[in-house]
Amino acid sequence: MRTITTFVLLCITLFVVQSISAQEDYEKKVKALKSQKEKVTKQEKEALKVEVSEINKRLEDGIISEEDAQKLKEEAAEKRALNIENRLAIIDNQISLLQRNEGILFNDIQVDSVPEGQIRIGIDIGGKPAESYVFNTNYWKRDLRYDRRTYSDFVLATGFNNAIIDGQSLNDSPYQLGGSRFFEMGWQWRTRVFENTNFLRLNYGFSFQFNGLKMKDNQYLVLNDQGVAELQPFQFDLDKSKFRMDNLVFPVHFEFGPSKLKQTEKTIRYSLRNQFRLGIGGYGGFNIGTRQKLKYDQDGSSVKDKLKRDYNTNNLIYGLSAYAGFDGVLLYLKYDLNPIFKDAAIEQRNVSLGLRFDL
Repeated sequence: MRTITTFVLLCITLFVVQSISAQEDYEKKVKALKSQKEKVTKQEKEALKVEVSEINKRLEDGIISEEDAQKLKEEAAEKRALNIENRLAIIDNQISLLQRNEGILFNDIQVDSVPEGQIRIGIDIGGKPAESYVFNTNYWKRDLRYDRRTYSDFVLATGFNNAIIDGQSLNDSPYQLGGSRFFEMGWQWRTRVFENTNFLRLNYGFSFQFNGLKMKDNQYLVLNDQGVAELQPFQFDLDKSKFRMDNLVFPVHFEFGPSKLKQTEKTIRYSLRNQFRLGIGGYGGFNIGTRQKLKYDQDGSSVKDKLKRDYNTNNLIYGLSAYAGFDGVLLYLKYDLNPIFKDAAIEQRNVSLGLRFDL
């Protein structure tokens, strides 16, 4: 009998302790939720201050009128007031549910530990997640990214390639006009130069250039006894004789042209869609490889030679370039100021004309 009595007393004691602990636990959670109400009001008021500051800045810059500024301020104040009302209602409802059920049904109402700038309020029913509310207290900062001055594009270009030779016209070039081609790909950033107009932009980035020259008259490129590159006749009939120079360059252009202004309450954007563009600038970089491909028949067999070696080309690449067109389709011209080959008796400079696509 004594053992039974002791067991019953122990169970009653544990039940009372658990009840007191549960009561204290849910009261702490109610207190935590109530403290969030003060933070909600403070966050929305701070957000309103930032919005009003941005509106005043646009008014000072002459982007909007005083009438528009007043209207935007009133709309911002109304939005923040509704945000406060709705967010407080959510917390009040959760507090009411918790107090009404004294923590029995809603046994895990908690304010989770989340990264700075967020508040998560969750409710578990029967030990299982039932509802979750996440408040990002910094979301208004993202909304107020008003002006974006820098954009980026993937650049792709292709077209005809050849060489300008001192004292010789392009028609007399030893390289085929149609068979010599270039290809370029890279990445560029486009930054608006002035604060309140997009007429002038600075374009800069990096590109890989592949300049090909296809030889005429059954010739190929060799180094003579003095180590100078020159064209010489090949001993077999060539089906293909092509030289390619690969470069890594860093272009910089000043780009001119109109743009369309797209302005909303929260953003301002300048669009180049269907607008004329003109770019003038240059590039500088390095030669990263040279190679020659020969294809011919020898004793009835087809032979392909791929020769990757130093043809005494200049390692430093620099030149002028320009483009013009509409939207992202542009006529593209580039001209190397450096000679292709070192110590050549007659200097040759690479020139390219084709299409450029800013994607």
